[in-house]
Amino acid sequence: MKKKEKLAELVQRLRKKRIWINLLLGFSAGLPIMIVFSVVKIWARREGVDLSTIGLMGLVALPYSLNFLMGPVLDRYTPFRLGRRRSWLIITQLGLLFSIFSLTFCDPKSSMFWVAVSTLLIAIFGAIQDVAIDAYRREILPDEEIGIGASIYVYGYRVGMLVTSGGGIWLADPDTMGLSFNQVFQIISLFMLIGIAATFIASEPVVEGKGPQNIKEAVIDPFVEFINRRGWKTALSILAFIFFFKFGDALVGTMLSTFYVDMGYSNKVIAEVTKGIGFFSSMAGLGVGSLGIYRFGVVPCLLCFGILQCISTSLFSILTFTSLKGSWWALAAVIGLEDFSSGLGTTALISFMATMTNKKYTATQYALFASLAALGKTLFGSFAGFIVEGIGYTPFFYIGSLLAIPGLILVFVMNRLEDYD
Repeated sequence: MKKKEKLAELVQRLRKKRIWINLLLGFSAGLPIMIVFSVVKIWARREGVDLSTIGLMGLVALPYSLNFLMGPVLDRYTPFRLGRRRSWLIITQLGLLFSIFSLTFCDPKSSMFWVAVSTLLIAIFGAIQDVAIDAYRREILPDEEIGIGASIYVYGYRVGMLVTSGGGIWLADPDTMGLSFNQVFQIISLFMLIGIAATFIASEPVVEGKGPQNIKEAVIDPFVEFINRRGWKTALSILAFIFFFKFGDALVGTMLSTFYVDMGYSNKVIAEVTKGIGFFSSMAGLGVGSLGIYRFGVVPCLLCFGILQCISTSLFSILTFTSLKGSWWALAAVIGLEDFSSGLGTTALISFMATMTNKKYTATQYALFASLAALGKTLFGSFAGFIVEGIGYTPFFYIGSLLAIPGLILVFVMNRLEDYD
């Protein structure tokens, strides 16, 4: 196909309703996750909560790593007449609206317990919403639109993250609006109405055949099908790759919020640089990643993007140097490269995971992959605060960079076992 014909085909696909519904659902998914992984941590650190406690708060994000357990339930049951996928979307989105609003009544200084409870509820509803969205995206998009749909989804996701962690933190700075974090959570909760509206506008996917009719079909068959389709050696290498590909990058990310605070950056600078510049860098990475996958295929991009992730993770160490500590420009440069490479890697990984699923078991299989991708960050990230207190930030960043190497090796292992492109 000629370049002009390919471009015309790409533009035509971008006009479809299903692509833009994915954008809005991505926004709905991005709002809660940054409360769990970032905003609450900054809030707690500003209130004087110690690093080890904040690190342990990472355990409330465990639902994002265990959401594959809900996959069979979402594949098996249809709660309302809206359809199997849209029913679960409405349930989780309403749950998120109320659980985010509940943080309005919490205070880290008087009781981190209730902060943790509210954050856990956000993580539970957010994780289940992710399963429903991932299944919806895989079922509504034909195979040739998966790469485009993934990048559009992540665009929306990043905008949602920006609204929460960028806009929210900016509003809570004394030099801007000077709102309390409690007031910020009230505002963020209202943004969930966008996702709710998108769910009502969306069309329910039409999937051939009936959904799972019993526990065996809902729980056991999806795993057996995946192993039989790929072979056990290939299946294990795929699962190991998904676990390790963004492990180092994600592990470092668990402590970046407190790192910015400890380096002396204000809420205003954190919002403008790490979220503002980071947002546009991520958008660029997503766009380049999508085009790269469209042109070269998934596996070559996984290798190239993985190497960039490894390099960019280690660069956070330079921000601890005395001469650069507190430097706006140094922070902007590091964040720009980190979020660009992260956007590349995220697009490639999402596209890869989507192609590994069978549409009959979309929710269960994709949720398993997504859970594996988040598991290392959640389990090991909860101890990251202790690691930083023990060895400092600089060695921690180097360790995070080295942890990217197993994922790169597994790209070659998978490629030898099976041709994916």
